[in-house]
Amino acid sequence: MPKGISIHIGLNSVSPKHYRDEFGRPWNGALAACEADAKDMQALAQARGFTTNILLTEKAKARNVLNVLSRTVSQLQSGDTLFVTYSGHGGQVPDENNEEDDFNDETWVLYDRQLLDDELYAVWSQFKPGVRIIVLSDSCHSGTATRELLMRDGHLQPATPDTTGIRYRILPIGVRGATYLAHKRLYKGKQKATPQGDHAVVQADVLLISGCQDDQLSQDGDRNGLFTGTLLQVWNQGSFVGDYRKLHGDIIQHMPPEQQPNLFTFGPTVAALTALPVFAI
Repeated sequence: MPKGISIHIGLNSVSPKHYRDEFGRPWNGALAACEADAKDMQALAQARGFTTNILLTEKAKARNVLNVLSRTVSQLQSGDTLFVTYSGHGGQVPDENNEEDDFNDETWVLYDRQLLDDELYAVWSQFKPGVRIIVLSDSCHSGTATRELLMRDGHLQPATPDTTGIRYRILPIGVRGATYLAHKRLYKGKQKATPQGDHAVVQADVLLISGCQDDQLSQDGDRNGLFTGTLLQVWNQGSFVGDYRKLHGDIIQHMPPEQQPNLFTFGPTVAALTALPVFAI
């Protein structure tokens, strides 16, 4: 019988010992709905028969996330499924491997440091051919080659400035810069340790549905993030019928134009994965 393992990550804050704002002050990145997202997605996965793991806020340290991902490598064979959800801030650090079109590595903002997309690709490359990896990322910078900044009038500016009081799941520009400068050696070391970056050879099939497009931001909420809440609405406690393209299309229909989730796939036989019933093992 095929096996399914899921990992659910949700952070309502991060460690102010690592993150700093542009004035050098500790920054905790408070959000409201990320832990609830992780718990709700864990419940969904359990209902579908997955063996689940959950890492919330202080437990969602880079080492813990990488350890639980790495443990699944030996547990999954061709035809098995890994289901990963992330809810939290999205960030970027300068690309030192020269393999990103936008000159930045995208990150998940974990409790004690940012986890680089290079590190995730290194993990994906360890899985056996035929393993199916489903990733839902309810964060900013969660598309294929996301960009936090747009060029306007010769200056870099936030893609969607927050003028409405909405909480966005974004590492602010000042925090991004100050945190990187304070820990530059750490992040450059992680990049040096993963020189292939997102050009690593991946034989598993990977499907990502992200919270927004490259030049958009993902909204936090009071109960769920906008993307996760909409996904759960479309899923409708399992009454949804269809494949991943239909799920993605139905979610888009319920989302505002300023936040349109992205569907990104790669892998030798990923077309077959895309056409499977959603969240099936």
